[in-house]
Amino acid sequence: MTVITRQWLIKTVSIISAVMFLVAGSLSAVLYYYYYNTARSKLNSGYNNIVERYFESSSGTTQEDFNRAARGYIDTIDPRDKDRIGVWVIDAKGRVVATSDGFKAPSGVEMIDYTQALSSEKGTATWKGHLPGGEKIMATTFLLRSEDPKNASALRYMVSMDKVDAQLRNLVVLLFIVAFAAVILAVVPGTLYIEKLVLAVNNTTKAADRIAKGDYDTRIAYSGRDEIGALCTAVHNMAEEISAAEHMKNDFISTVSHELRTPLTAIRGWGETLRQVGGEDPLLYKKGMDVILSETDRLGGMVEDLLDFSRIQSGSLKLRRVAMDVLAQLEDSVFTFQQRAAREGKTLFYDVSDAQAPIYGDPDRITQVFINIIDNALKYTPKGGTIRIETAQSPKRIRIFIRDNGKGIAPEDLPHIKEKFYKADSTVRGSGIGLAVADEIIRLHGGELRLESAPGVGTNVCITLPLQSTQEGGLENG
Repeated sequence: MTVITRQWLIKTVSIISAVMFLVAGSLSAVLYYYYYNTARSKLNSGYNNIVERYFESSSGTTQEDFNRAARGYIDTIDPRDKDRIGVWVIDAKGRVVATSDGFKAPSGVEMIDYTQALSSEKGTATWKGHLPGGEKIMATTFLLRSEDPKNASALRYMVSMDKVDAQLRNLVVLLFIVAFAAVILAVVPGTLYIEKLVLAVNNTTKAADRIAKGDYDTRIAYSGRDEIGALCTAVHNMAEEISAAEHMKNDFISTVSHELRTPLTAIRGWGETLRQVGGEDPLLYKKGMDVILSETDRLGGMVEDLLDFSRIQSGSLKLRRVAMDVLAQLEDSVFTFQQRAAREGKTLFYDVSDAQAPIYGDPDRITQVFINIIDNALKYTPKGGTIRIETAQSPKRIRIFIRDNGKGIAPEDLPHIKEKFYKADSTVRGSGIGLAVADEIIRLHGGELRLESAPGVGTNVCITLPLQSTQEGGLENG
Protein backbone atom coordinates (compact mmCIF):
# COMPACT_ATOMS: atom_id res chain seq x y z
CA MET A 1 0.00 0.00 0.00
CA THR A 2 1.36 3.40 -0.98
CA VAL A 3 1.91 6.20 1.51
CA ILE A 4 -0.87 8.35 0.02
CA THR A 5 -3.30 5.42 0.08
CA ARG A 6 -2.42 4.61 3.68
CA GLN A 7 -2.87 8.22 4.78
CA TRP A 8 -6.14 8.51 2.86
CA LEU A 9 -7.36 5.22 4.32
CA ILE A 10 -6.59 6.22 7.90
CA LYS A 11 -8.27 9.61 7.60
CA THR A 12 -11.25 8.32 5.64
CA VAL A 13 -11.90 5.33 7.88
CA SER A 14 -11.61 7.53 10.97
CA ILE A 15 -14.05 10.15 9.68
CA ILE A 16 -16.56 7.77 8.08
CA SER A 17 -16.47 5.41 11.05
CA ALA A 18 -17.01 8.25 13.50
CA VAL A 19 -19.92 9.59 11.46
CA MET A 20 -21.54 6.21 10.83
CA PHE A 21 -21.24 5.02 14.41
CA LEU A 22 -22.48 8.36 15.69
CA VAL A 23 -25.50 7.96 13.44
CA ALA A 24 -25.97 4.36 14.57
CA GLY A 25 -25.68 5.42 18.23
CA SER A 26 -28.17 8.24 17.73
CA LEU A 27 -30.63 5.91 16.01
CA SER A 28 -30.19 3.42 18.85
CA ALA A 29 -31.04 6.13 21.34
CA VAL A 30 -34.08 7.11 19.29
CA LEU A 31 -35.24 3.47 19.12
CA TYR A 32 -34.73 3.06 22.88
CA TYR A 33 -36.77 6.17 23.57
CA TYR A 34 -39.46 5.09 21.11
CA TYR A 35 -39.87 1.55 22.45
CA TYR A 36 -39.80 2.57 26.11
CA ASN A 37 -42.14 5.49 25.48
CA THR A 38 -44.48 3.12 23.63
CA ALA A 39 -44.44 0.75 26.61
CA ARG A 40 -45.16 3.65 28.97
CA SER A 41 -48.05 4.82 26.75
CA LYS A 42 -49.43 1.29 26.73
CA LEU A 43 -49.38 1.23 30.51
CA ASN A 44 -51.03 4.65 30.77
CA SER A 45 -53.79 3.60 28.38
CA GLY A 46 -54.97 0.95 30.86
CA TYR A 47 -56.23 3.47 33.39
CA ASN A 48 -59.03 5.93 32.58
CA ASN A 49 -62.11 7.63 34.09
CA ILE A 50 -64.27 4.59 33.41
CA VAL A 51 -62.04 2.41 35.58
CA GLU A 52 -62.04 5.04 38.31
CA ARG A 53 -65.88 5.35 38.31
CA TYR A 54 -66.19 1.56 38.29
CA PHE A 55 -64.30 1.28 41.58
CA GLU A 56 -66.18 4.24 43.06
CA SER A 57 -69.52 2.58 42.31
CA SER A 58 -68.60 -1.06 43.01
CA SER A 59 -66.07 -1.21 45.81
CA GLY A 60 -68.46 -0.33 48.68
CA THR A 61 -67.10 0.39 52.10
CA THR A 62 -65.79 -2.95 53.33
CA GLN A 63 -62.66 -4.89 52.43
CA GLU A 64 -64.83 -7.67 51.02
CA ASP A 65 -66.66 -5.19 48.77
CA PHE A 66 -63.30 -3.90 47.47
CA ASN A 67 -62.00 -7.41 46.86
CA ARG A 68 -65.16 -8.31 44.95
CA ALA A 69 -64.91 -5.11 42.86
CA ALA A 70 -61.23 -5.90 42.16
CA ARG A 71 -62.05 -9.39 40.85
CA GLY A 72 -64.91 -7.93 38.82
CA TYR A 73 -62.56 -5.42 37.21
CA ILE A 74 -60.04 -8.12 36.35
CA ASP A 75 -62.86 -10.07 34.65
CA THR A 76 -63.66 -7.04 32.45
CA ILE A 77 -60.17 -6.94 30.94
CA ASP A 78 -59.89 -8.31 27.40
CA PRO A 79 -57.95 -11.62 27.45
CA ARG A 80 -55.72 -10.30 24.63
CA ASP A 81 -54.75 -7.35 26.79
CA LYS A 82 -53.95 -9.69 29.66
CA ASP A 83 -51.32 -11.36 27.48
CA ARG A 84 -49.62 -8.00 26.92
CA ILE A 85 -50.15 -6.17 30.19
CA GLY A 86 -50.26 -7.51 33.72
CA VAL A 87 -52.64 -5.82 36.15
CA TRP A 88 -52.53 -5.88 39.97
CA VAL A 89 -55.24 -4.45 42.20
CA ILE A 90 -53.76 -3.14 45.47
CA ASP A 91 -55.93 -2.39 48.52
CA ALA A 92 -55.48 0.49 50.98
CA LYS A 93 -53.08 -1.59 53.07
CA GLY A 94 -50.74 -2.16 50.10
CA ARG A 95 -51.75 -5.78 49.57
CA VAL A 96 -52.29 -7.29 46.13
CA VAL A 97 -55.85 -8.61 46.21
CA ALA A 98 -56.30 -9.52 42.50
CA THR A 99 -54.05 -10.20 39.50
CA SER A 100 -54.81 -10.43 35.79
CA ASP A 101 -52.94 -13.73 35.40
CA GLY A 102 -54.94 -15.39 38.20
CA PHE A 103 -51.82 -16.16 40.26
CA LYS A 104 -51.15 -14.84 43.67
CA ALA A 105 -48.63 -12.00 43.70
CA PRO A 106 -45.21 -12.92 45.09
CA SER A 107 -45.00 -12.24 48.82
CA GLY A 108 -42.70 -9.45 49.91
CA VAL A 109 -42.37 -8.04 46.40
CA GLU A 110 -41.15 -4.47 46.39
CA MET A 111 -43.50 -2.09 44.55
CA ILE A 112 -41.44 1.07 44.24
CA ASP A 113 -43.83 2.71 41.81
CA TYR A 114 -46.69 2.22 44.32
CA THR A 115 -44.63 3.77 47.09
CA GLN A 116 -43.69 6.72 44.85
CA ALA A 117 -47.31 7.18 43.74
CA LEU A 118 -48.41 7.50 47.39
CA SER A 119 -46.15 10.54 47.78
CA SER A 120 -46.80 11.97 44.30
CA GLU A 121 -49.11 14.95 43.83
CA LYS A 122 -50.48 13.35 40.65
CA GLY A 123 -51.10 10.03 42.32
CA THR A 124 -49.15 8.06 39.76
CA ALA A 125 -45.57 6.85 39.26
CA THR A 126 -43.59 4.66 36.86
CA TRP A 127 -40.70 2.33 37.69
CA LYS A 128 -38.37 0.07 35.70
CA GLY A 129 -36.74 -2.84 37.40
CA HIS A 130 -36.67 -6.61 37.86
CA LEU A 131 -39.05 -9.01 39.52
CA PRO A 132 -37.64 -11.47 42.08
CA GLY A 133 -37.55 -14.06 39.30
CA GLY A 134 -35.24 -11.82 37.24
CA GLU A 135 -37.76 -10.63 34.65
CA LYS A 136 -37.33 -6.98 33.69
CA ILE A 137 -40.54 -4.99 33.80
CA MET A 138 -41.91 -1.48 33.54
CA ALA A 139 -44.70 -0.75 36.04
CA THR A 140 -47.04 2.22 36.46
CA THR A 141 -49.26 2.65 39.50
CA PHE A 142 -52.43 4.79 39.58
CA LEU A 143 -53.95 5.61 42.99
CA LEU A 144 -57.71 5.31 43.33
CA ARG A 145 -59.49 8.20 45.02
CA SER A 146 -59.22 8.11 48.77
CA GLU A 147 -59.63 10.46 51.71
CA ASP A 148 -56.21 9.35 52.94
CA PRO A 149 -53.79 9.48 49.99
CA LYS A 150 -51.10 7.76 52.04
CA ASN A 151 -53.29 4.67 52.51
CA ALA A 152 -55.01 4.60 49.13
CA SER A 153 -55.85 1.59 47.01
CA ALA A 154 -54.32 1.46 43.54
CA LEU A 155 -54.11 -0.24 40.16
CA ARG A 156 -50.69 -1.40 39.04
CA TYR A 157 -50.10 -2.02 35.32
CA MET A 158 -46.97 -3.95 34.27
CA VAL A 159 -45.36 -4.89 30.98
CA SER A 160 -42.40 -7.18 30.44
CA MET A 161 -39.34 -5.42 28.97
CA ASP A 162 -37.33 -8.56 28.22
CA LYS A 163 -38.79 -8.91 24.73
CA VAL A 164 -38.51 -5.18 24.15
CA ASP A 165 -34.85 -5.20 25.18
CA ALA A 166 -34.17 -8.27 23.04
CA GLN A 167 -35.74 -6.57 20.02
CA LEU A 168 -33.80 -3.39 20.77
CA ARG A 169 -30.55 -5.34 20.97
CA ASN A 170 -31.25 -6.97 17.62
CA LEU A 171 -32.02 -3.61 16.03
CA VAL A 172 -28.93 -1.96 17.53
CA VAL A 173 -26.72 -4.83 16.37
CA LEU A 174 -28.28 -4.57 12.91
CA LEU A 175 -27.68 -0.81 12.87
CA PHE A 176 -24.00 -1.23 13.73
CA ILE A 177 -23.63 -4.01 11.16
CA VAL A 178 -25.14 -1.71 8.55
CA ALA A 179 -22.80 1.09 9.70
CA PHE A 180 -19.80 -1.22 9.44
CA ALA A 181 -20.91 -2.43 6.01
CA ALA A 182 -21.36 1.20 4.92
CA VAL A 183 -17.81 1.99 6.04
CA ILE A 184 -16.48 -0.99 4.10
CA LEU A 185 -18.51 -0.08 1.00
CA ALA A 186 -17.28 3.51 1.21
CA VAL A 187 -13.65 2.70 1.89
CA VAL A 188 -12.85 -0.31 -0.31
CA PRO A 189 -13.84 1.19 -3.70
CA GLY A 190 -12.23 4.49 -2.70
CA THR A 191 -9.03 2.71 -1.69
CA LEU A 192 -8.90 0.83 -4.98
CA TYR A 193 -9.51 4.06 -6.90
CA ILE A 194 -6.85 5.93 -4.92
CA GLU A 195 -4.42 3.08 -5.59
CA LYS A 196 -5.18 3.40 -9.29
CA LEU A 197 -4.59 7.16 -9.21
CA VAL A 198 -1.38 6.80 -7.19
CA LEU A 199 -0.16 4.16 -9.64
CA ALA A 200 -0.87 6.56 -12.49
CA VAL A 201 0.98 9.34 -10.65
CA ASN A 202 3.94 7.02 -10.02
CA ASN A 203 3.99 6.06 -13.69
CA THR A 204 3.84 9.75 -14.60
CA THR A 205 6.75 10.46 -12.23
CA LYS A 206 8.81 7.68 -13.77
CA ALA A 207 7.94 8.90 -17.26
CA ALA A 208 8.97 12.45 -16.32
CA ASP A 209 12.29 11.09 -15.00
CA ARG A 210 12.88 9.26 -18.27
CA ILE A 211 11.99 12.38 -20.25
CA ALA A 212 14.38 14.40 -18.08
CA LYS A 213 17.11 11.92 -19.04
CA GLY A 214 16.42 12.39 -22.75
CA ASP A 215 13.96 9.58 -23.56
CA TYR A 216 11.37 11.73 -25.35
CA ASP A 217 9.50 8.73 -26.78
CA THR A 218 8.25 7.80 -23.30
CA ARG A 219 4.47 7.43 -23.04
CA ILE A 220 2.15 6.72 -20.08
CA ALA A 221 -0.46 3.98 -20.37
CA TYR A 222 -3.58 5.63 -18.89
CA SER A 223 -6.95 5.79 -20.62
CA GLY A 224 -9.02 7.65 -17.99
CA ARG A 225 -10.78 10.85 -19.02
CA ASP A 226 -10.13 12.67 -15.76
CA GLU A 227 -7.54 15.04 -14.31
CA ILE A 228 -4.91 12.29 -14.27
CA GLY A 229 -5.62 11.64 -17.93
CA ALA A 230 -5.21 15.37 -18.58
CA LEU A 231 -1.90 15.24 -16.69
CA CYS A 232 -0.71 12.29 -18.79
CA THR A 233 -1.72 14.14 -21.95
CA ALA A 234 0.17 17.21 -20.73
CA VAL A 235 3.26 15.08 -20.09
CA HIS A 236 2.96 13.56 -23.57
CA ASN A 237 2.65 17.03 -25.09
CA MET A 238 5.57 18.22 -23.01
CA ALA A 239 7.69 15.31 -24.25
CA GLU A 240 6.76 16.08 -27.85
CA GLU A 241 7.52 19.78 -27.41
CA ILE A 242 10.83 19.06 -25.67
CA SER A 243 11.68 16.59 -28.41
CA ALA A 244 10.83 19.18 -31.05
CA ALA A 245 12.81 21.83 -29.17
CA GLU A 246 15.74 19.44 -28.82
CA HIS A 247 15.58 18.70 -32.52
CA MET A 248 15.48 22.42 -33.33
CA LYS A 249 18.35 23.06 -30.92
CA ASN A 250 20.45 20.37 -32.60
CA ASP A 251 19.57 21.79 -36.01
CA PHE A 252 20.43 25.25 -34.71
CA ILE A 253 23.82 24.09 -33.42
CA SER A 254 24.49 22.38 -36.73
CA THR A 255 23.35 25.44 -38.70
CA VAL A 256 25.31 27.90 -36.57
CA SER A 257 28.37 25.72 -36.77
CA HIS A 258 28.04 25.68 -40.55
CA GLU A 259 27.31 29.41 -40.69
CA LEU A 260 30.36 30.17 -38.57
CA ARG A 261 32.58 27.77 -40.48
CA THR A 262 31.74 29.28 -43.89
CA PRO A 263 32.99 32.84 -43.22
CA LEU A 264 35.90 31.54 -41.17
CA THR A 265 36.91 29.36 -44.10
CA ALA A 266 36.69 32.31 -46.47
CA ILE A 267 38.67 34.55 -44.14
CA ARG A 268 41.35 31.91 -43.61
CA GLY A 269 41.58 31.12 -47.32
CA TRP A 270 41.92 34.74 -48.36
CA GLY A 271 44.32 35.42 -45.49
CA GLU A 272 46.63 32.64 -46.67
CA THR A 273 46.31 33.82 -50.28
CA LEU A 274 47.15 37.42 -49.39
CA ARG A 275 50.10 36.30 -47.28
CA GLN A 276 51.54 34.44 -50.23
CA VAL A 277 50.78 37.09 -52.85
CA GLY A 278 51.44 40.09 -50.64
CA GLY A 279 50.94 43.42 -52.39
CA GLU A 280 52.09 42.27 -55.84
CA ASP A 281 48.53 42.16 -57.20
CA PRO A 282 46.56 45.22 -56.01
CA LEU A 283 43.27 44.01 -57.51
CA LEU A 284 43.53 40.58 -55.88
CA TYR A 285 44.60 42.22 -52.66
CA LYS A 286 41.57 44.53 -52.68
CA LYS A 287 39.18 41.71 -53.51
CA GLY A 288 40.58 39.56 -50.73
CA MET A 289 40.35 42.36 -48.19
CA ASP A 290 36.75 43.09 -49.25
CA VAL A 291 35.85 39.43 -48.71
CA ILE A 292 37.58 39.33 -45.33
CA LEU A 293 35.85 42.51 -44.17
CA SER A 294 32.45 41.30 -45.48
CA GLU A 295 32.74 37.92 -43.82
CA THR A 296 33.96 39.56 -40.62
CA ASP A 297 30.85 41.73 -40.58
CA ARG A 298 28.77 38.63 -41.20
CA LEU A 299 30.43 36.86 -38.28
CA GLY A 300 29.91 39.88 -36.09
CA GLY A 301 26.21 39.96 -36.98
CA MET A 302 25.79 36.28 -36.15
CA VAL A 303 27.58 36.69 -32.82
CA GLU A 304 25.42 39.72 -32.02
CA ASP A 305 22.26 37.73 -32.82
CA LEU A 306 23.43 34.98 -30.48
CA LEU A 307 24.18 37.49 -27.73
CA ASP A 308 20.78 39.14 -28.21
CA PHE A 309 19.06 35.78 -28.07
CA SER A 310 20.92 34.96 -24.86
CA ARG A 311 19.79 38.32 -23.41
CA ILE A 312 16.18 37.59 -24.38
CA GLN A 313 16.31 34.17 -22.74
CA SER A 314 17.66 35.67 -19.52
CA GLY A 315 15.33 38.69 -19.66
CA SER A 316 18.25 41.13 -19.73
CA LEU A 317 17.76 42.66 -23.20
CA LYS A 318 18.01 46.41 -22.62
CA LEU A 319 16.68 49.31 -24.70
CA ARG A 320 18.32 52.72 -24.77
CA ARG A 321 15.23 54.79 -25.55
CA VAL A 322 15.35 58.23 -27.12
CA ALA A 323 12.99 60.33 -29.20
CA MET A 324 13.49 59.19 -32.79
CA ASP A 325 11.95 59.18 -36.24
CA VAL A 326 11.28 55.56 -37.15
CA LEU A 327 10.99 56.41 -40.87
CA ALA A 328 14.51 57.85 -40.86
CA GLN A 329 15.81 54.56 -39.44
CA LEU A 330 13.82 52.64 -42.05
CA GLU A 331 15.23 54.78 -44.89
CA ASP A 332 18.80 54.19 -43.69
CA SER A 333 18.17 50.44 -43.54
CA VAL A 334 16.72 50.40 -47.07
CA PHE A 335 19.71 52.33 -48.35
CA THR A 336 22.00 49.68 -46.87
CA PHE A 337 20.42 46.96 -49.06
CA GLN A 338 19.87 48.85 -52.33
CA GLN A 339 23.24 47.94 -53.83
CA ARG A 340 22.89 44.32 -52.76
CA ALA A 341 19.41 44.11 -54.32
CA ALA A 342 20.71 45.54 -57.59
CA ARG A 343 23.69 43.19 -57.54
CA GLU A 344 21.39 40.17 -57.06
CA GLY A 345 18.99 41.31 -59.82
CA LYS A 346 16.11 42.13 -57.47
CA THR A 347 13.99 45.27 -57.12
CA LEU A 348 13.80 47.03 -53.77
CA PHE A 349 10.81 49.38 -53.95
CA TYR A 350 10.55 52.01 -51.21
CA ASP A 351 7.44 54.21 -51.01
CA VAL A 352 6.79 56.13 -47.78
CA SER A 353 5.42 59.58 -46.97
CA ASP A 354 7.58 62.54 -46.01
CA ALA A 355 5.74 62.93 -42.70
CA GLN A 356 7.64 62.22 -39.52
CA ALA A 357 6.82 59.19 -37.41
CA PRO A 358 8.10 59.98 -33.90
CA ILE A 359 8.46 57.11 -31.46
CA TYR A 360 10.27 56.72 -28.18
CA GLY A 361 12.62 53.81 -28.69
CA ASP A 362 16.07 52.40 -29.29
CA PRO A 363 17.33 53.40 -32.77
CA ASP A 364 19.93 50.64 -32.94
CA ARG A 365 17.41 47.93 -32.04
CA ILE A 366 14.78 49.26 -34.46
CA THR A 367 17.39 49.33 -37.22
CA GLN A 368 18.37 45.76 -36.29
CA VAL A 369 14.74 44.67 -36.84
CA PHE A 370 14.50 46.37 -40.26
CA ILE A 371 17.81 44.92 -41.43
CA ASN A 372 16.84 41.42 -40.28
CA ILE A 373 13.49 41.47 -42.08
CA ILE A 374 14.76 43.10 -45.31
CA ASP A 375 17.68 40.64 -45.35
CA ASN A 376 15.23 37.73 -45.02
CA ALA A 377 13.09 39.15 -47.85
CA LEU A 378 16.11 39.35 -50.14
CA LYS A 379 17.29 35.85 -49.19
CA TYR A 380 13.94 34.23 -50.00
CA THR A 381 13.15 36.29 -53.13
CA PRO A 382 14.46 34.86 -56.39
CA LYS A 383 16.30 36.85 -59.05
CA GLY A 384 13.92 39.22 -60.79
CA GLY A 385 11.67 39.43 -57.73
CA THR A 386 10.46 42.54 -55.93
CA ILE A 387 10.55 43.65 -52.32
CA ARG A 388 8.09 46.46 -51.53
CA ILE A 389 8.40 48.60 -48.41
CA GLU A 390 5.37 50.79 -47.60
CA THR A 391 3.86 52.46 -44.55
CA ALA A 392 0.44 53.42 -43.22
CA GLN A 393 0.12 55.99 -40.47
CA SER A 394 -2.61 57.04 -38.07
CA PRO A 395 -2.51 59.51 -35.14
CA LYS A 396 -1.64 56.75 -32.68
CA ARG A 397 0.36 54.16 -34.61
CA ILE A 398 2.43 53.46 -37.67
CA ARG A 399 2.42 50.26 -39.67
CA ILE A 400 5.40 49.30 -41.81
CA PHE A 401 4.85 46.66 -44.52
CA ILE A 402 7.73 44.71 -46.04
CA ARG A 403 6.36 42.52 -48.81
CA ASP A 404 8.13 40.16 -51.20
CA ASN A 405 7.03 37.85 -53.98
CA GLY A 406 9.44 35.11 -53.03
CA LYS A 407 8.88 31.44 -52.28
CA GLY A 408 6.64 32.08 -49.27
CA ILE A 409 6.14 30.02 -46.12
CA ALA A 410 4.21 26.78 -45.85
CA PRO A 411 1.03 26.91 -43.69
CA GLU A 412 2.42 24.33 -41.25
CA ASP A 413 5.57 26.43 -40.76
CA LEU A 414 3.93 29.84 -40.41
CA PRO A 415 2.73 29.47 -36.76
CA HIS A 416 6.28 28.57 -35.68
CA ILE A 417 8.27 30.99 -37.81
CA LYS A 418 8.93 33.38 -34.88
CA GLU A 419 9.96 30.60 -32.50
CA LYS A 420 13.58 30.22 -31.44
CA PHE A 421 15.76 27.92 -33.58
CA TYR A 422 12.95 27.41 -36.09
CA LYS A 423 13.85 27.48 -39.80
CA ALA A 424 11.27 26.84 -42.48
CA ASP A 425 13.97 26.24 -45.10
CA SER A 426 17.24 24.73 -43.94
CA THR A 427 18.84 25.26 -47.36
CA VAL A 428 18.95 29.02 -46.87
CA ARG A 429 21.71 30.45 -44.69
CA GLY A 430 20.76 31.84 -41.31
CA SER A 431 20.67 30.84 -37.63
CA GLY A 432 16.90 30.73 -37.18
CA ILE A 433 16.85 33.21 -34.29
CA GLY A 434 16.70 36.52 -36.18
CA LEU A 435 12.90 36.72 -36.26
CA ALA A 436 12.65 35.66 -32.63
CA VAL A 437 14.97 38.52 -31.66
CA ALA A 438 13.12 40.99 -33.91
CA ASP A 439 9.75 39.95 -32.47
CA GLU A 440 11.01 40.48 -28.91
CA ILE A 441 12.46 43.93 -29.75
CA ILE A 442 9.16 45.08 -31.27
CA ARG A 443 7.25 43.69 -28.28
CA LEU A 444 9.50 45.63 -25.88
CA HIS A 445 8.62 48.78 -27.83
CA GLY A 446 4.92 48.11 -27.25
CA GLY A 447 4.35 47.02 -30.84
CA GLU A 448 3.53 43.89 -32.81
CA LEU A 449 5.23 41.92 -35.57
CA ARG A 450 2.88 39.86 -37.77
CA LEU A 451 3.57 37.64 -40.77
CA GLU A 452 1.27 36.55 -43.58
CA SER A 453 2.51 34.22 -46.26
CA ALA A 454 1.52 31.70 -48.90
CA PRO A 455 3.77 29.29 -50.83
CA GLY A 456 4.63 30.64 -54.30
CA VAL A 457 3.00 34.01 -53.55
CA GLY A 458 5.35 35.64 -51.09
CA THR A 459 5.48 36.97 -47.55
CA ASN A 460 4.07 40.11 -45.98
CA VAL A 461 5.63 41.34 -42.72
CA CYS A 462 3.70 44.02 -40.82
CA ILE A 463 5.41 45.95 -38.02
CA THR A 464 3.11 48.06 -35.85
CA LEU A 465 4.58 50.63 -33.47
CA PRO A 466 2.87 53.19 -31.20
CA LEU A 467 3.58 56.85 -32.08
CA GLN A 468 4.42 59.44 -29.47
CA SER A 469 4.28 63.15 -30.07
CA THR A 470 6.58 64.11 -27.19
CA GLN A 471 9.42 62.51 -25.31
CA GLU A 472 8.24 60.89 -22.10
CA GLY A 473 10.80 60.74 -19.36
CA GLY A 474 14.52 60.43 -19.89
CA LEU A 475 16.62 57.35 -20.49
CA GLU A 476 14.54 54.18 -20.03
CA ASN A 477 15.26 50.48 -19.99
CA GLY A 478 13.01 47.89 -21.61
